[in-house]
Amino acid sequence: MTYCCGVLVRDGLVLIADTRTNAGLDNISTFRKLHIFEEGGRHILGLASAGNLSVSQSVVSLLHEGVEDPETGELHQLRESRSMFQAAQLVGNAIRQVHRVNGVVMEMAHVNFDVSFLLGGQIAGGPLRLFMIYSAGNFIECTQDTPFLQIGEHKYGKPVLDRAITYEMEISDALKTSLISMDSTMRSNLGVGLPIDVLVACPDKLQAELKYRIEPGEPYFHDLRERWSAALRSAHASIPRPPYLRDVRGYAKAAEEI
Repeated sequence: MTYCCGVLVRDGLVLIADTRTNAGLDNISTFRKLHIFEEGGRHILGLASAGNLSVSQSVVSLLHEGVEDPETGELHQLRESRSMFQAAQLVGNAIRQVHRVNGVVMEMAHVNFDVSFLLGGQIAGGPLRLFMIYSAGNFIECTQDTPFLQIGEHKYGKPVLDRAITYEMEISDALKTSLISMDSTMRSNLGVGLPIDVLVACPDKLQAELKYRIEPGEPYFHDLRERWSAALRSAHASIPRPPYLRDVRGYAKAAEEI
């Protein structure tokens, strides 16, 4: 399993992805799932993947080497895309091409063709955009109303994003909230784990503002985890008890005296 999160705010884009793969209790490995396509002054693209590792790696390889156009036979690379919409279409086409080659064989072997991607970034002449691409090759785009998208084991980290992320927030706060969301997921699912890869891109710079890997024991992330846990405990303690339930401790004490 995995967890990847993309946040698009006014100040820029945050993409984060864990690196853990799990093919059974005795087969846990580390693989990069956040791939960066960067050409200064031309484009900055981040592609995060979740699902079957063999499928996602095949898709990424096709995007580097060229996806075949079924009508003309021409090969198209992701770096040649003229807009983010075309880039999202190309990722969808790459998924469908891998399915045409491997889908039936995988089905016969009872292996699910399960893959999804987050594609975010900017191509010269267009805006910064973020897409989620499904295993059928179709996709949706992030909006100001819901300025984040998730793939993989997303349910544990979503409440944090729902409560905190807004389109107007600063990019540093977007990164911090994304990391808290990742930590919440790691706390509840052993299939998600360090290292974590991070990409931050700001509008019209057409290069990465930050490319970083958070390794186990990294001081800031360790401090963030501890502070978030302490903040939750403090918030819980500060909320009054529900008025619907009588004081059970007082009732038990009175019963003992009787």
